Amino acid sequence: MKKFIYSMLVVITFFNCKNDMEKTDDNGFKLFYNGDIITMHSEKPSYVEAVVEQNGKIVFTGKLKDAEANYANAKKIDLNRKTLLPGFIDAHSHFGMVSNTMGQVDLNPAPIGSITNIDDIIEQLKIFKQEKNIPDGEWIFGWGYDDGQLAEKRHPTKNDIDKALPNNPVYLQHTSSHIGVANTLALDKLKVSSDSKNPEGGNIDRFPNSEEPTGLMQETAMYPFMEVMLTEFSSKQAEFFDTTQRYYASNGITTAHDGMADRNAIRFYQSQADSGKLYLDLVALAGSFELDSNLKDETLQFKTYKNRFKVQGTKVVADGSPQGKTAYFTKPYLTEVSGCITDCRGLPSIAQADLNAMFVTAYEAKNQLFVHCNGDATIDMVLEAHEKACLRLNIPLDTDFRTIIIHAQFARADQLFKFVKYKMEPSFFSNHAYFWGDDHVRNLGQKRADFLSPMVSADRLGLKITNHSDAPITPVNPIFSIWSAVNRVSRSGAVIGEKERAKPYVALKAVTSNAAYQFFEHHLKGSISVGKLADFVILDANPLKVKPMDIKNIQVLETIKEGQTIFKK
Repeated sequence: MKKFIYSMLVVITFFNCKNDMEKTDDNGFKLFYNGDIITMHSEKPSYVEAVVEQNGKIVFTGKLKDAEANYANAKKIDLNRKTLLPGFIDAHSHFGMVSNTMGQVDLNPAPIGSITNIDDIIEQLKIFKQEKNIPDGEWIFGWGYDDGQLAEKRHPTKNDIDKALPNNPVYLQHTSSHIGVANTLALDKLKVSSDSKNPEGGNIDRFPNSEEPTGLMQETAMYPFMEVMLTEFSSKQAEFFDTTQRYYASNGITTAHDGMADRNAIRFYQSQADSGKLYLDLVALAGSFELDSNLKDETLQFKTYKNRFKVQGTKVVADGSPQGKTAYFTKPYLTEVSGCITDCRGLPSIAQADLNAMFVTAYEAKNQLFVHCNGDATIDMVLEAHEKACLRLNIPLDTDFRTIIIHAQFARADQLFKFVKYKMEPSFFSNHAYFWGDDHVRNLGQKRADFLSPMVSADRLGLKITNHSDAPITPVNPIFSIWSAVNRVSRSGAVIGEKERAKPYVALKAVTSNAAYQFFEHHLKGSISVGKLADFVILDANPLKVKPMDIKNIQVLETIKEGQTIFKK
């Protein structure tokens, strides 16, 4: 498999030296023809010969001869037998976190990075400090290490990091973003010691037969370190913003996403949008910890775009990650779990009573909820919260709040039926089959692993499933997400759940039309239909016609937002 091109600096080289945002001289009609134009507006693949755009909207789809007859003066865009699709809609990633990675040490294993063991991590930390001229005392952050891909098959400890950087506070973020490791100076700065108690929904890992922290912070225990990181990088948001936006555009995305933004981030995004710096649509979710104050704030208008930015709803984190063994299950993990001795089933990140109250508050205000759930026990908690909120508010269980179950990776078959009944929609994460499928087989057993992100079963029930990258957990790359959904092949080449291999068209819907539905935007985008935005992506091959394993090799040639090219290779 080719190495992913993930560095933001490399992304910039994809762009022509000329201004990619330059508008054409013709302010009239544009006619696209001579390619595979997949409309995505029906349950089965449908093609048209021509599409006409004017002023950012689609005004015609159909036969080329009719387009030429009715729009004789249109500027013709010859697709040269390439493929035109609706622009990709990012169902769930973390725009701000992707941006922040540019100021951190890349500790990813292949195919994203090159880390193979703890010594590699130590070496990269030393190089980063030296190359960036970081003085003693300043924070250093790293991201993307994966204990499952390290030769030692363990997390680094504070002692490992201290060998390289004893005089800098250091925090290394695990690939799951639900775990991290701090060195001694970082622990001291945040007053984490042998006397520290585990926070609710979190764990401070300890050395064997001791209360001394190893440096590994799980779930809510890592929140203070993440808060420091966000504070440290807040002054660099503007510096990284456009490069991050171009990175998304280079992958065919016309609607980007930030899966949890605090009020400071929301204000920053709106300021960028108001100053004309946003050429993608950007959809953000507010944090559940600010739900009450957000709902009282008349200046915050949910579900409404202003200069291409909107806050759609509220993000709730209800459990952890399966690869970090903090996702919450009804049955235990099969392998050793850090900080746990018996019945190790992971951790809910929120108490049931608090989740119930949050659902009542959100539903009463008609605020859309997006709930991070990986394990089936957490999904049970969400279903209970929905049921109790509907009972409390005396409303039908099938009221279309369109609550989104983010990841829903290990949803059981009976839970999928409940999603249908309650008008909930799952946003799956099929990339896990490649990146951690082998780990899931070891940690959870073949049966549970095979039902990871069950897109086929969910689609068969009529659910409008989406699929996402959760970047920076995995790279922003809808083409790869389509490939992983269709093939479900792991790093080792094993197929993780043969029966859940999706048809390419189902995988395409998950990043176009269904993703628009998730955000209540199906009237606006997601398919090539008259009246919708002229958001397009041009590919060098048709995902419906190439061999399934070749889908990942398809290249984005051009991304068009409301009729204007925002990326061209």
